[in-house]
Amino acid sequence: MARFVDIHPHDPQPRLVDQVVRSLREGGVVAFPTDACYTLGAQLGDPHAKQRIHDIRHLDERHHFTLMCADFAQLGQLVQMDNRVFRAVRAATPGRYTFILPATKEVPRRVLHPRKRTIGVRIPDHRVAHAIVEAMGEPLLTSTLLLPGHDEPLALGWEVKEALDHLVDIVVEGDQSGQEPTTVVDLSEGYAEVLRVGSGDPEPFS
Repeated sequence: MARFVDIHPHDPQPRLVDQVVRSLREGGVVAFPTDACYTLGAQLGDPHAKQRIHDIRHLDERHHFTLMCADFAQLGQLVQMDNRVFRAVRAATPGRYTFILPATKEVPRRVLHPRKRTIGVRIPDHRVAHAIVEAMGEPLLTSTLLLPGHDEPLALGWEVKEALDHLVDIVVEGDQSGQEPTTVVDLSEGYAEVLRVGSGDPEPFS
């Protein structure tokens, strides 16, 4: 049965954030709110936890996972960007965007797109999500909490707990999450292609 951890949305309690981080480091899968919608998170280097996310969401091997970062310095270690792409990504972060970019050697091959060697990256504009990633000290492997057969992500902690009680280790409540996934922008070829219109304004990349 999943633990329900109620973290203050504006002033996250370090003790509770540490409980979440401890679970992640022990191989746990955590559902937590972000500025876009609820997200499933796992430690980047844990292949078993990654497979659990695959199983929960019924994903295929071509699914683009997202590395959630605490800051731009962390993000910059994971992906390759020329000056123009750098400026575009910098202007839109933190925010409700996921950017698809060529990965550096810092990213494990098993989480890359199998053909393109790309990865999604983002920095959340949400205090609870940011506190968790910052306390981890490394990017989190994440995927939107969109369940099989559902058209929209779950947005409330109690809904997530009810749906995933025996599938995740912790459900974080941190005030109401957003209700739309991020807007996904592919910049891997040096130009912007909006792959999914979500909660981030696509206009700057159209």
